[in-house]
Amino acid sequence: MSKIRVYQLAKELEISSKELIEKLKELSIEVNSHMSTLEDENANILIELFTEESKPKTISNTKEKPPNQEQHDENKLETLDNKEDIIVNTRNKKEKRNKNKNKRNKNSMADNYDDRVESKGERVIQLKSKVTVKELAEIMDKNVSEIITKLIGLGIMATINQELDYDTAQIIASEFGVEVEPLEDVTMDDVIDDIEIEPDRPEDLKPRSPVVTVMGHVDHGKTSLLDAIRKTKVTSREAGGITQHIGASEVKVNDKKIVLLDTPGHEAFTSMRARGAKVTDIAILVVAADDGVMPQTIEAINHAKAAEVPIIIAINKMDKPSANPDRVKQELADHGILIEEWGGDVISVPVSALNGENIDTLLEMILLVAEMEEFKANPNRKAIGTVIEAQLDVGKGSVATILIQNGTLKIGDSVVIGTTHGRIRAMMNDKGKRVNVAGPSTAVEITGLSEVPEAGDQLFAVEDDKIARAIVEKRINKIKAEQLKASQKISLDALFSQMEQGQIKDLNLIVKADVQGSVEAVKQSLIKLSNDEVVINPIHGGVGAITETDVNLAAASNAIIIGFNVRPTASADSLAKKENVDIRSYRVIYKAIEDIEAAMKGMLDPEFKEEDLGKAEVRATFKVPGAGTIGGCYVIEGKILRNAKVRLVRDGIIIHEGTIDSLKRFKDDAREVATGYECGIGLSQFNDLKEGDIIEAYQMKEIER
Repeated sequence: MSKIRVYQLAKELEISSKELIEKLKELSIEVNSHMSTLEDENANILIELFTEESKPKTISNTKEKPPNQEQHDENKLETLDNKEDIIVNTRNKKEKRNKNKNKRNKNSMADNYDDRVESKGERVIQLKSKVTVKELAEIMDKNVSEIITKLIGLGIMATINQELDYDTAQIIASEFGVEVEPLEDVTMDDVIDDIEIEPDRPEDLKPRSPVVTVMGHVDHGKTSLLDAIRKTKVTSREAGGITQHIGASEVKVNDKKIVLLDTPGHEAFTSMRARGAKVTDIAILVVAADDGVMPQTIEAINHAKAAEVPIIIAINKMDKPSANPDRVKQELADHGILIEEWGGDVISVPVSALNGENIDTLLEMILLVAEMEEFKANPNRKAIGTVIEAQLDVGKGSVATILIQNGTLKIGDSVVIGTTHGRIRAMMNDKGKRVNVAGPSTAVEITGLSEVPEAGDQLFAVEDDKIARAIVEKRINKIKAEQLKASQKISLDALFSQMEQGQIKDLNLIVKADVQGSVEAVKQSLIKLSNDEVVINPIHGGVGAITETDVNLAAASNAIIIGFNVRPTASADSLAKKENVDIRSYRVIYKAIEDIEAAMKGMLDPEFKEEDLGKAEVRATFKVPGAGTIGGCYVIEGKILRNAKVRLVRDGIIIHEGTIDSLKRFKDDAREVATGYECGIGLSQFNDLKEGDIIEAYQMKEIER
């Protein structure tokens, strides 16, 4: 007996997989998901139910029926309770969907900002202190030319956009037999405290295209996969192929659009999410079939889980002889990703970006997940979006790539983006073509901004430039005021006080160590510290130096970073200070456990804290008789003191801790060497210096709890 998957049958019946699953439940036919299979007999029953013609509709992989099968199906249908009700309900649902499609949203975000003219009754209107000629004509349901004619009769030469005072507007209204009442003006302070997004009504929401980010380990084929998708779905139809002007591209599959973000996957999930923007609907996790799950793969899984988006696994490089997809599936299962074939709910597709194998299937699965998730937006409102990329262009000025998430952006719209404002002068799509409007799930490059916004900033279209400027000014003042206050980021020192105030229930941790075994040991030891007041939650663990990605994830998740035998990179250290992320480094596990346990009890003892002095890079090594190995160094940051403690870091891993034995400038002893100068450094009881090593100088400073 042949079988067909639920989503394939839904496609044949021209309905969504979700509707079909609901119908199956009504008929007491058990299925787990859209990937479940149906027997031929059940499939034909469903075809009968969804078809008004007497002839049964056939499906592509259904075997020919035996002579008595038609009579058997008829008898089967007769045994179903409420068959006619089911058909009627189905027809009603379709009619309701068609009715909803014809509805248009009559509300606008403008109602939140500037209700300049409000109608009251049939022959009575309310006006504010000022109103334009156009607005007066609209509220009285008259032609602009009629209003202008009346104004000329009063000796007033006015244009369509000229403002009229209340008295003049009242006189004009009386000429048409309309009574006017004053309407209290709304002050700017009332409307620019911040933008409040009015919720959409369910009937105004329309299906939108999914936004997809590709993630995975380096060299597993992320870029190749994106190129293969574009080559398959764009180049064949677009003259000259795709022109990458912006950080996103669009492809069409079966007349449906998919938006692919070209920005690095981790950036899309962390720095943007840290600013409250969720730009990605679906994550494609690329894993090489010949390499398996790697550190960055695990990192990508953790980022996708933290963002709470559906994951599709693309097992790439299936063309290689050493490809082993079963090993990949097993390793994914070990990290909490169970694919559907193994009883889970994550779709996996074996692909080859090199020869284009199964690229169409992968795109079809993206659309299937999008259908199940039911991504919707309201195109008939002012635009809301997120900055994907931004830069200063010599010819265009401030340029930003915006992903529109709700509403529609038009040329001439006034917008607020973070602490930037402007009026849209031009918009360009991913093919480099100018466009006048951009709806939901559309990426466009815009010009006309006052400054360059930051990636992750949210865009809001507002009524006019005056309101946009006022909102930005108020936001800037608010940011300045907040900068004067103490940071609200969680830190180990403030943990107990925040627990007492009920602010902390989950303590998120990111654990980095020199070896994987240490990562697991630290995580397990810290989890055991959970109690009734606070739950210890290690959201990510990895091997190697603490990177910017770790700091971004910590900032987005309000986490503390625990480093075991590793140090942050220079860029990560700088970003942590900017984002106020607490990084704690330890050499022994029990010290980390003691610190967190003591912090949870509010009993952290006074301690000596490291105060960074400077860093020097070893650029050459010399063996000196009687003195051992001397490092020819260049001071790259701060200063190196003769009596300082030092830490030797190699590839992000701490190799040695000790003191400086000798510090020289040329042949002379030196007390300190500042940034930009060369020096010779000898370490006490350590001679294994190598080029590229970083010597970090620090001193211990006593701090009180």
